[in-house]
Amino acid sequence: MKLKNLLVLLGLVLLSLSAGFLGSVFTVSNIPTWYAALNKPFFTPPNYLFAPVWTFLYFSMGVAAWLVWLKREKEPQSGGALKLFFAQLALNAVWTPLFFGLHWLLAAYIEIVLLWLFILWTIMKFWRISKTAGLLLIPYIIWVSYASCLNLAIWWLNR
Repeated sequence: MKLKNLLVLLGLVLLSLSAGFLGSVFTVSNIPTWYAALNKPFFTPPNYLFAPVWTFLYFSMGVAAWLVWLKREKEPQSGGALKLFFAQLALNAVWTPLFFGLHWLLAAYIEIVLLWLFILWTIMKFWRISKTAGLLLIPYIIWVSYASCLNLAIWWLNR
């Protein structure tokens, strides 16, 4: 494999992981204090589960984007699909400051629904270019679906 391809893979994975890292700035201090004090639904996972799940998802997202990037010369839709990927990644990064930083639970829910729509759109675009890239995003949309339900329930229980 060419060095350039490996560097792009590394860059896309690190970019995806950076969305989570930026979010951790808001979560670390709020989990033992503000988040711990919230009323949460019975289906709330243990706190230790979030970091490994998100790490796996961000890694998968980076690989999916890379697979689409590899097809850029043969697939003219690749550029648009990657722009959509970066848009959903930006939306992903916005949710954490809304929820954990500002404690705007309803705004975070509205934003995560928008994120979910962008993930679905990204999956559909990626699927046309690389089925593997589309499949790599399926766990992501499943987790964000679950996170959306959790966000809504937490807002409802704490309004």
